[in-house]
Amino acid sequence: MPRMASQNPPAHLTVGIGAALGAGLMWGLVFVAPLLLPDYPATLLSFGRYLAFGLITLPIAWWQRDALRALTPADWWLATKLSIAGNFIYYLALSASIQLAGAPLPTLIIGTLPVVIAVTSNLLSVGEHRFSWGRLLPSLLLIAAGLLCVNADQMARLRADGSLSAYASGALLALVANAAWTWYPIHNARWLNAHRQHTSTTWATAQGIATLPIAAVGLALSLSWLRATGDARFAQSLSGPEPLKFWLLMISIGFCASWLGTILWNIASKNTPTALTGQLIVFETLAALAYAYLVYQRTPSAYEMAGIALLVLGVLVGVRALSRPAPRME
Repeated sequence: MPRMASQNPPAHLTVGIGAALGAGLMWGLVFVAPLLLPDYPATLLSFGRYLAFGLITLPIAWWQRDALRALTPADWWLATKLSIAGNFIYYLALSASIQLAGAPLPTLIIGTLPVVIAVTSNLLSVGEHRFSWGRLLPSLLLIAAGLLCVNADQMARLRADGSLSAYASGALLALVANAAWTWYPIHNARWLNAHRQHTSTTWATAQGIATLPIAAVGLALSLSWLRATGDARFAQSLSGPEPLKFWLLMISIGFCASWLGTILWNIASKNTPTALTGQLIVFETLAALAYAYLVYQRTPSAYEMAGIALLVLGVLVGVRALSRPAPRME
């Protein structure tokens, strides 16, 4: 007789969905920094953020020192790879994308992550079950339609100022960020589910420690390059034209988005199936759009509203399809 694959108890799903919502609200903040600091290159935004993240984790690492000693060299190597892909590559590409194309399009490209992660998980046989590709087609079509709506609106704006090349470059960089953050949650969830003896806080702290030396070297090299090339923005101060604003933002998103957001996401990864967890990244997209429009001090256009609605609908359709596993024969 066919048997349905087991699912997490409802209480676990509630915890997981709530944690994913919290992570999304924290991660949405990272889309704001490039808008508030347009004179800072993406390298400084990325390395500055993760330097703050690494420094924040140092006292936590001392508190967690016994748990961290239990991690193997292979665990530390994976933590380093997760930091490189999910932190540096992702945020470098995303920051540059937002500065080139504005916030809405990169945000909605990142908003396709729920379905992209689900497709990739299925291809790699990662997660609690495989699903029919036909189930995914409606959500893919809805999300594609949403992106077309936002593109139509942005193209109309860009034809007026002739910045189509920058917009195209920004879109390409958003795709790079999308690829990096597709790799991260799949491998992160795989490790968490295979090492349930370790807490979400321990694993987030390990990633922060792995991030710190890379961020310190990257920031030093970036600042040296800016000074060597005679960049006028950094002639008076190594921290650029708005040093206080820069470091306050870096510390804020380093704590809220990088450390707290990672802990919340690890909790979500432990309490929801991988394919469903990927769908819940929509909370980040919605938070990022809300924050961006606050910075722009404007409401979304009709096309943008339609695009957002289609994106949300597409993800909800995907959640419904992927949270009901197909019957599996014994």
